[in-house]
Amino acid sequence: MTTLRLAIVGAGPAGIYAADIARKTDHAIDLSIDLFERLPAPYGLVRYGVAPDHPRIKGIIGALREVLDGGAVRLFGNVEYGTDITLADLQRHYHAVIFATGASGDADLDVPGVHLPGSYGAADFVSWYDGHPDVPRTWPLTAREVAVIGNGNVALDVARILAKHVDDLMPTEVPDNVVAGLTASPVTDVHVFGRRGPAQVKFTPLELRELGEVPDVDMVVHDEDFDYDEASRLAIATNKQVLVIDRVLQQWRTRQVGAASRRLHLHFWARPTEFVAGDDGAVAAIRWERTEPDGQGGARGTGEFREQAVQAVYRAVGYFGSPLPDLPFDAGRGILPNHEGQVVDAEGGIVPGVYATGWIKRGPVGLIGHTKSDAMETVHHVLTDAGLWWSPQAPAESAVTDLLDSRGVRYTTVEGWHALDRHEIALGEPAGRARVKVVPRDEMLAASLG
Repeated sequence: MTTLRLAIVGAGPAGIYAADIARKTDHAIDLSIDLFERLPAPYGLVRYGVAPDHPRIKGIIGALREVLDGGAVRLFGNVEYGTDITLADLQRHYHAVIFATGASGDADLDVPGVHLPGSYGAADFVSWYDGHPDVPRTWPLTAREVAVIGNGNVALDVARILAKHVDDLMPTEVPDNVVAGLTASPVTDVHVFGRRGPAQVKFTPLELRELGEVPDVDMVVHDEDFDYDEASRLAIATNKQVLVIDRVLQQWRTRQVGAASRRLHLHFWARPTEFVAGDDGAVAAIRWERTEPDGQGGARGTGEFREQAVQAVYRAVGYFGSPLPDLPFDAGRGILPNHEGQVVDAEGGIVPGVYATGWIKRGPVGLIGHTKSDAMETVHHVLTDAGLWWSPQAPAESAVTDLLDSRGVRYTTVEGWHALDRHEIALGEPAGRARVKVVPRDEMLAASLG
């Protein structure tokens, strides 16, 4: 039986699914798999990209945990690729590596004023309210009126967290520093802008329903946005998801508003054209162009411009991947260039032993569940590409731990994650909360390593 030492960089859903699929695939290969994660805790965007009031979505952690607890995969947390372990190190100790590092940065939005004080990337804000250890502990929540740009699930998450009263977040795992920040927020109005119409949105019915269930927040929609064209009517008639979204929005059109202390406004057919600075040089308003259907499912400008006073703007127009040391990178798409997960160089030639899966492979599209089929394609190539594998000089499992120990890397393991998990749950018990997420990296390591 052939032995394959496989490294996977990134212990989010993409990396863990790839490990699980590889070990379950029927093949004549003896697999030894190591997962490397730069954070002390696993699960990637499930832990640091899903809003804390989404327990149903976070339930996927149970399936991921089963893989890690199965004993067939080793986890090395708090290990930074390119610093603690390099591509040359991986070539010395493994036959192949799958990169599953995801996409955690914000995609660009090319409008004047985008870099003004008060203009924020949604990915950074999500990392803050999810307790990511690499972002500041505080967030400047000083605006009474806020704009959110985008019509995807992240935009709705950001809008909901901004509009929601902090007391309604307390049963969740929201970190203490986030509780303090949101408690002091003076926000009264959150405006969500999307350049297309209600029948072309990218968020899911579940996200939309949850938005309308937030206590003491009025949902404000505008009748002018519901003058549907033929393409929109066809989408509603033929797509169940679009039908449900339309039903929810139509119900909101008949709601009484005015009694709540906060309001969440949905603006469709609205393309942001400028973030306007005030006398202090910071964001004071958002200028936008009214759009209309172009007959192809898209939108075109009408030449009618409007302005909304806001003191902060959150850009939720998509995630974007980051380059990795010693690897090719497609800067236009934010991915490792690849053919079905086989990483390729600038000339299109296959890079031996190097693979990709998840958002770093295909870009930030699709829900978490899509990473399974994505991983299957990549893993198939890994297992059938024996002729492209590296020839490691030191493939013994102990050689990797010896390497990390020699460099003084304070790496965490599955057992360490369990210790941190128990610690966070214990922190939440006195207040009847699911857990209180630990934020500072040194405190995470202290709980993990003892």
